[in-house]
Amino acid sequence: MDRSEDEILAAELAALGAASGGSGRLTRLVANLMRKNVHEIGLVVPLPFEDAVRHVADVLGRAGRAVGPVHVEPGMDQLTIRVVTGGGVGGLNPVVVTAVVTHDGDGGAKVGLRAAAKEGLIKQRAGEKTAVLLAASLSI
Repeated sequence: MDRSEDEILAAELAALGAASGGSGRLTRLVANLMRKNVHEIGLVVPLPFEDAVRHVADVLGRAGRAVGPVHVEPGMDQLTIRVVTGGGVGGLNPVVVTAVVTHDGDGGAKVGLRAAAKEGLIKQRAGEKTAVLLAASLSI
């Protein structure tokens, strides 16, 4: 089952709230009302598709924990990899990062990178900053 960014972010924030002694249920409710900071970046990775998928999975795997399984099968034209990582001050703001790796037709691969985080009263732009940081890490 593929959960939406909002569902994942609300669950992550609820877990943080509960772990700090607060009400996870109330935190989840408030998280659903918060705005998202989203940033998208397109990259070209000069590697064959399967190697590009492994590279993206490795970089994102080091950045956070996977949300859903990642299967690499020969003959696929597109693969989505999704992780949750920490952003903002102290890395406490959960950020959902989604990378879509696609054949580019010239023997390489394109990567669509999207990072989304909830924004509170203090704007940290965690989604934007995380996307830029990971895009730099993905560049070869």
